Amino acid sequence: MLSHEKVILFIKRNPALSISILEKEAGLPSSTLSKALSGDRVLNQKHLAALYPILSKYGYNETQHKKAKVVSIVNHKGGVGKTTTTINLGKALTKLGFKVLLIDMDSQGNLSQSLGIDNPEKQIVHALLKNEDLPVISIAENYDLSPSDLELAYADLELVQAVGGVNQLKNKINPLKDLYDYILIDCPPALNIFTNSALVASNSCLVTLQPEVSAMKGVNNLFERITQVRERINPELIVEGVVLTMVDKRLKVHRDMIEYVHQTLNNFKIYTTEIRINVSIKESQIAQITIFDYDSNSNGAVDYLKLAKEFSSNTL
Repeated sequence: MLSHEKVILFIKRNPALSISILEKEAGLPSSTLSKALSGDRVLNQKHLAALYPILSKYGYNETQHKKAKVVSIVNHKGGVGKTTTTINLGKALTKLGFKVLLIDMDSQGNLSQSLGIDNPEKQIVHALLKNEDLPVISIAENYDLSPSDLELAYADLELVQAVGGVNQLKNKINPLKDLYDYILIDCPPALNIFTNSALVASNSCLVTLQPEVSAMKGVNNLFERITQVRERINPELIVEGVVLTMVDKRLKVHRDMIEYVHQTLNNFKIYTTEIRINVSIKESQIAQITIFDYDSNSNGAVDYLKLAKEFSSNTL
């Protein structure tokens, strides 16, 4: 059965299609599809019925499905917006019609706690070491979480010593890839077995980077690790791009560092969307909800929705 989400996915995966022609052939009011694509409206059953024969003519069929894209949100340093980006980019993607799973691979469990999940009975470590299924908790419609807490911190040596331990996360994610459009993995602030496992399981990685001198130190080590994983274990792994977070362009040091990032990392995609520093983002995590649920009109919500649009157009 055709759904709003399937229409959005089909159109985004076929960018050569003309929105205006689709609307005209389906007899839809002008801008109906453009508003749906921007997340400003949801297509109703009348729209879907009119669109079905038109999209079918252009290649849509009910059996086609593209497996989820798995993306690690990475940086070797803490406090550069990895968890914040995982939470709010994920939520923004659901607003664009995608189904998203977040995976908490940081033993501090900040991702899980920021979404109101403390001390989960079933968590990722059980899947990695006890051969259980990856636990999935529904946080909101099309927005799920696989949680962790400090128990994961004590599993690193056991996972390193296990035969094929670095592949275990990938093995547990594979059965879920038909259920989602994006799987986002929040990585720890270290180049350890958990980050390695995430990179092995991923199609790509998104690097969050604060425009501070301290955040740039050692960043080459991160890219070297990504290259090593690609060359030795996961040849399809790519760098999706670099997103600048906690940006305050009133500060000269931030303006200078942004210019420096564009100069030194110009062989990677630098997202044009920058996440501005915004107190509402911190407050939303204290409240254990996404920025969209806390203040949908805040700079944080505006920036993450814009990032989701740029990100999804880049990754589909």
